[in-house]
Amino acid sequence: MNLRQLLAALALALCCPPALAAWNIASLMGELARNPGGRAVFTEKKYIALLDRPVVSSGEMRYVAPDYLEKRTLAPKPDYLLLDKDQITVERGKHKFTLRLAEQPEILAFAASIRGTLSGDRAALERNYALHLSGTRDSWTLNLSPSNPRIAELVTRITIGGKRDQVLSVEYLQADGDRAVMTIAPIPGQ
Repeated sequence: MNLRQLLAALALALCCPPALAAWNIASLMGELARNPGGRAVFTEKKYIALLDRPVVSSGEMRYVAPDYLEKRTLAPKPDYLLLDKDQITVERGKHKFTLRLAEQPEILAFAASIRGTLSGDRAALERNYALHLSGTRDSWTLNLSPSNPRIAELVTRITIGGKRDQVLSVEYLQADGDRAVMTIAPIPGQ
């Protein structure tokens, strides 16, 4: 290598981040942890074996880091779900119930998959799931495979897709073969 090639290589190395800053689970969790939250609209399709067509619902979500997630379904029927610290509240029609997550380990693990991802809490995710990341910073997919046998009885895999610090899709594949796919669109400026 001559001096000119060496200088060109050095200039290139100085102007470009090393290997474009390796994209891995730690990088993703760091990006997600810096996101304070916001509002989004969602569309969810539930594919149920007994039905010919998916059940489609839509509504709004609000997340405040690290442990507040509100999901308000507006169509086809109003439905409300709130994960707030160690409680989950569900309202359907005139029925409302609240549970402490610590008393429901399966629900806690499910909630941890959502909030752990949104808040970039890798330790919370790894308590019940094996993590596998693919893609790039601008188009990533995080697969959560249950490592807890009790969770594996309910969920085969959770696949979360996104861009940078935003979660844009969540797919739940249940052990019985049913699945739900949610697409999420952040509301700008929220």
